[in-house]
Amino acid sequence: MSVQHRDIVVIGGGIIGAAISYYCSKAGLDITVLEKHELASGTSSRCDGNILAIDKDPGFDSQMSLKSQQLVHELHTELEIDFEYRKPGSILVCENDKEMEAAQKWVQQQQNAGLDFQMLDREDLRNESKFFADDLYGGLECATDSTVNPYMLTYSMFHSAAKLGAKIHTYTEVQNVVKDTTGQFVIETTNGTFTANKVVNACGVWAPKIGEMIGVDIPIKPRKGQLIVASREQPVGLRKVMEFGYLISKFGGERTVDNMTDKYGVALVFEPTESQNFLIGSSREFTGFDTKVYQEVTKYIAKRAMRFYPNMADMSVIRTYAGLRPWTEDHLPIVSRIDEVPGFYVAAGHEGDGISLAAITGKVIEEMISEKELSVPIEPLHFNRFTERVVHT
Repeated sequence: MSVQHRDIVVIGGGIIGAAISYYCSKAGLDITVLEKHELASGTSSRCDGNILAIDKDPGFDSQMSLKSQQLVHELHTELEIDFEYRKPGSILVCENDKEMEAAQKWVQQQQNAGLDFQMLDREDLRNESKFFADDLYGGLECATDSTVNPYMLTYSMFHSAAKLGAKIHTYTEVQNVVKDTTGQFVIETTNGTFTANKVVNACGVWAPKIGEMIGVDIPIKPRKGQLIVASREQPVGLRKVMEFGYLISKFGGERTVDNMTDKYGVALVFEPTESQNFLIGSSREFTGFDTKVYQEVTKYIAKRAMRFYPNMADMSVIRTYAGLRPWTEDHLPIVSRIDEVPGFYVAAGHEGDGISLAAITGKVIEEMISEKELSVPIEPLHFNRFTERVVHT
């Protein structure tokens, strides 16, 4: 089989690979995508679909999300295939005084950073949904948060990228990547060998495997999350709702919940879908690459949901599923060139923010490759932040 030469090869056919291929092909770059299964067959098809600023650290993190929200708003008119884009905003609800105090600080910081955040009281929650428990204290909202069908957004970006000239190879598993003596990458796959001038590793939880091939240690671990899909006999709510404790569970803080809820990292996430059903989550566990659904975890997710929506007990479950979030120690993705291997880039480690940050990630990788000025300053996302922390004695 002959060797095919390409300028830029993106490894990974999830939403990050889709955004990179779309923005690169739009900029006139020669892009080839290699995906080992079907497009969006990994994390991108096993998650909820929110473009959120509400759960981001005020400052760099939330500004990056805001920029991504603006790009997705543009994609809504740019892309040919509809991806169920809606912009209803989202809510965090509080169970007690302590959470309300923390929420107040959170809102203040976000407002200072120029984001559209507001506090909500008990009355606001009642107006939001009659299904909410009566004893909730209030919460906060972010008006700019939007929602998409993540599978359709991935597919839609790939569809437009292909029309712009991107070559997309599915069922093409990368088996080895090396750099030859001329400085070119040689990529051996189950579907032939490719050579490339530049390679972007957009493999999510599998990014370390590709890194290993080229001698780069990428500190990403799979963090499992389970979801329940339930049918909506009545309109429970029109927008995404999370408990304030979700932030605490995301960033590893102390919560006042029972041991099992804490053990499985369970926190309420409620998301209505376009098809009038809704998703309920979520859990956070390190269990390697295991994506089996465990009834015990599902039970605690359902129990937690009923704490906030007591009448949800009557609703029927359609299915349950689990996905893997690509976790990094500081909860920020790696969107970076790898200085030690010129021409090699990593765009992975977004944890639960892959959908939120896909658009800005794709745009920034294109700008990096094209050596343009970047849309957002991305020093905090540089790969070297992990190696610089190593203290040699």
